[in-house]
Amino acid sequence: MTVCIPVTESGQVGHGWGRTDRVALAEMDSGTICDWQEIQVAWGVLHDQDGEGAHHARVVRFLREHHVDTVVANGMGAGMQHTLERLGVSVHLGASGDARAAVASAT
Repeated sequence: MTVCIPVTESGQVGHGWGRTDRVALAEMDSGTICDWQEIQVAWGVLHDQDGEGAHHARVVRFLREHHVDTVVANGMGAGMQHTLERLGVSVHLGASGDARAAVASAT
């Protein structure tokens, strides 16, 4: 299972989902993180450059390219949440603190 979570440079859960600049991809096996990769996505900058539909499409492309099954985040807009649910991605909101611990507890 592949989990995606917004992260800060210090390893904490990022404030939001759609405007985050950095995400981590966690590969999970039996509730254990097997691999952790952090990627600069710059969604905070890109969010306001295009319309909401283009931004949602950008996020969907990223999730598909990385075969993401689950998103863990502190918060996310209703439109984005609906988009991810239609995509078949599980969404777990309310995460805070250490990002690795948040992923482990949500899966």
